[in-house]
Amino acid sequence: MRKLLIRLLGSLALVGLLWVGGASGADTRIVRLDPRLQQLVPPKAVLEKVAEGFAWVEGPVWDGRRGHLLFSDIPNNAILAWTHGRGATVYLQPSGYSGAAPFAGREPGSNGLAFDAEGRLLIAEHGDRRISRLEKDGRRTTLADRFQGRRLNSPNDLAVKSNGDIYFTDPPFGLARTFADPARELDFCGVYRLSRSGELTLLTREIKAPNGIAFSPDEKILYVTDVDPARPAWLAYDVRADGTLGRGRVLVDAAAFTRTRDGGPDGLKVDRHGNLFAAGPGGVYVFAPDGAHLGTLETGVPTSNVAWGEDGSVLYVTASTSVYRIRLLTGAPGH
Repeated sequence: MRKLLIRLLGSLALVGLLWVGGASGADTRIVRLDPRLQQLVPPKAVLEKVAEGFAWVEGPVWDGRRGHLLFSDIPNNAILAWTHGRGATVYLQPSGYSGAAPFAGREPGSNGLAFDAEGRLLIAEHGDRRISRLEKDGRRTTLADRFQGRRLNSPNDLAVKSNGDIYFTDPPFGLARTFADPARELDFCGVYRLSRSGELTLLTREIKAPNGIAFSPDEKILYVTDVDPARPAWLAYDVRADGTLGRGRVLVDAAAFTRTRDGGPDGLKVDRHGNLFAAGPGGVYVFAPDGAHLGTLETGVPTSNVAWGEDGSVLYVTASTSVYRIRLLTGAPGH
């Protein structure tokens, strides 16, 4: 819903994949609203466009073992690998829909990506409506596709806790008619925890359209975005000792941003200090742990997700049909 217009503008063929070395986007800029941003974003930092020509890109994750960025091109049902100097190549296709019949909707492919402790790729698949794992021999293992016997909607994004548990969101954006799709088997959109033992637990069903998801550095807070047009927000939930969720609250009301720009609150990551780098309408919003808006890395287009890469201080950004990167003074937790 929230992104369909921009996705319709993208090509449905994997053409025009290229590397643009050191080029900043014509519409990119850094808006500095709070002096604290100076400790995070260098004065001369720029958003470099490193790849373009896709349909709608999402779910970036850095593969440190191979030194490349993986990201999803959802309409093209593919995962791409971008390497400095080589550009983008197809890494996995199909990535989210393996059926023989033509896919009825606009978003068949994978969305969020992550790695487990063993370096295996975890995939949120729209078309096949599951969380899967890519094994080292190339096989795909289904980790979760049903809750209490009913098919999931279309898993969107995921975050891996240090103990190996997978937390993920399940809105219906991968279904042809989204919320009104007759193939829906659950009448709610959930946030789930998949334990290492394979137990699937519903953590909350109170969010209308859960989307991006990430942990604070100490894993005591789980951030989830709600892209519901009626109440878009970045939400924060206390994480109990047993891994379930406690009190939830609105960290940032996104309505002020969505009123004037296309897109909604989407994927996000947290830096080592607990600041949020949150993709949304027109760019990446930088919020302090208390929700203060420190500044924005503006792309000028609906922006879907971010990922820490390289030495942990480079932020990769997927925005509409392109991929960007920016080197920061902060970085991923643990770096």
